[in-house]
Amino acid sequence: MKRNEQGLEEKTVAKNDHQERGEEITEDRNPDSEDLDCLSAREIVELMNQEDKKVAEAVAEVKSELAELITEITAKMEEGGRLFYVGAGTSGRLGVIDAVECGPTFSIEPNKVIGILAGGEEAFFQAREGLEDDFESGAARLKEENLQPQDVVVGIAASGRTPYVLGALTAAREEGALTAALVCTLNSKLAQIADYQLEVIVGPEVLTGSTRLKAGTAQKMVLNMISTTVMVKLGKAYSNLMVDLKATNNKLKERALKIFQEISAISTERAEKLLKKADYNLKEAVVMFERECDFQQAQKLLQQKDNNLREIIG
Repeated sequence: MKRNEQGLEEKTVAKNDHQERGEEITEDRNPDSEDLDCLSAREIVELMNQEDKKVAEAVAEVKSELAELITEITAKMEEGGRLFYVGAGTSGRLGVIDAVECGPTFSIEPNKVIGILAGGEEAFFQAREGLEDDFESGAARLKEENLQPQDVVVGIAASGRTPYVLGALTAAREEGALTAALVCTLNSKLAQIADYQLEVIVGPEVLTGSTRLKAGTAQKMVLNMISTTVMVKLGKAYSNLMVDLKATNNKLKERALKIFQEISAISTERAEKLLKKADYNLKEAVVMFERECDFQQAQKLLQQKDNNLREIIG
């Protein structure tokens, strides 16, 4: 929910108990996996599968707050704002993955969705978990980005208390950026300083404290929803088709051709010719065919309609 409008809501007596004890749900032992080391491989797989079923239900609990946040992110990006994901360890890597994939999927500029990982690129490939304890480093890294009020910063931390992410979100608030906390515990330090709290309570992990499991899955699901929904609302999809994909290899060129033929009643030969003329910019190729115009005219039409294909061809 949004901070300062409805406050921080406690959802159950059990959750209140965690708050009173100052503990994170992410560190609890799971009673269903106490015999983990005695189970067969099949039994462990079945247990983990059962636990993973709880993740989607936990994400569903924050869908209203998530939709409200996405609406604000979309509006801010329409104003020229940027979306930042900040995290350490698994949480940070998931943010980087989601940010990077916005390029080939939606042809978004590299500096519009940015993943920041404690320790930088090196920490993506080799764990450097000690770096997450540096509050000042997180704050300094965000200040390097010259944040503006139209920017949005999502801090990702299963425990909700990672100092690097706390530092980053603190700096973001100081610069007037909109902030959100994606956490897997209640009433955490991170949630308390964020404008939006996405508290996805997946419960204790099968392997105690290993938040790369259910917590990581929940984070990935939420990040998928944020980036995909924002990009759809920005006009980067037509129907459920990926019309802004960046066709940089043969597989993606074939996908562009297939999407073109899904949208338009066009032969393979003609579609390939138009795609080549449009340098595999799929939207332009579709407009060229549907409006019987050249590439420059197609570009102009798209610019006039904020690159929204639906506005041009219906």
